[in-house]
Amino acid sequence: MRASICVGNYAKTPYVIDELGVSVYCMEELCYLLKENAFLLDISLMKDALVNWIGRECGLTELAHALHPMVHRQGSLSAFVLTILRYTGLYDGTLLDNVEEVLKRGSGLSSIERRKGQVDCLIERGKYVSAIKGYNHLLSKWQEDERSGKKVPGNNIYAAILHNKGIALCGMMRYEKGAECFREAYEAEPVAEHLSALMAASRLYLDDQEYVSFLQHYPEGYDISLELERQLEQCKELWKQQPEYLLLEERKESHNSNEVQRYYKESDRIMKSIRTQYRFHISE
Repeated sequence: MRASICVGNYAKTPYVIDELGVSVYCMEELCYLLKENAFLLDISLMKDALVNWIGRECGLTELAHALHPMVHRQGSLSAFVLTILRYTGLYDGTLLDNVEEVLKRGSGLSSIERRKGQVDCLIERGKYVSAIKGYNHLLSKWQEDERSGKKVPGNNIYAAILHNKGIALCGMMRYEKGAECFREAYEAEPVAEHLSALMAASRLYLDDQEYVSFLQHYPEGYDISLELERQLEQCKELWKQQPEYLLLEERKESHNSNEVQRYYKESDRIMKSIRTQYRFHISE
């Protein structure tokens, strides 16, 4: 078992793992991603580009030679990943056994289910635009497979894709579009999770009268609506304790006391911060 602080060279050119949307510069980064995302990996990881990068950029020709026949003879994904992890010696046998078990469990998932898990990771990183594109692709593939008579996962997976697309849209403050996704998810799988999300998104873009009219179409969601209002009140009280709220109140005082220069300077700083956050969320 090899063990060292650094295995191989630090690459000048990173390798982009398209399936995870992440770039890696060294074997330690690669191994960490493989370990942490084992459930999301599929056979598409096994390609010449990765093997060549390991040999050329990281200087691990021995490992590259061991991986090459696995790619060209369609070896198993678990053997491919474990060969990489074992070579670096970064993890003990128990952890490697766990990774192998996760890989074997993941092999039973459909390509749609596995790809959904990969796109879900984009939401966790705030990459909403990329996530929406990923979900749109999944929904198109689902419909294409259905038309061609191919087997597709159950309606719960279809609804989950729509639901998470709605979350990404709401993350960009596109609440009306998000509500449409939650409504479709609820129609595909009428469970409380989708109805609750539909009500929350609708509450954020409808005015009070429109929202009351909306609720009349979902009498089964009465208890959910009460809980939603309670949570909204909680959020309002919590917001009043945040530094951002206190800053806004301070700015109001500055404006009212004719400290105009200070008011506009602080407004400019806040707007720059908001623009930076927005650009991050819409970046690919």
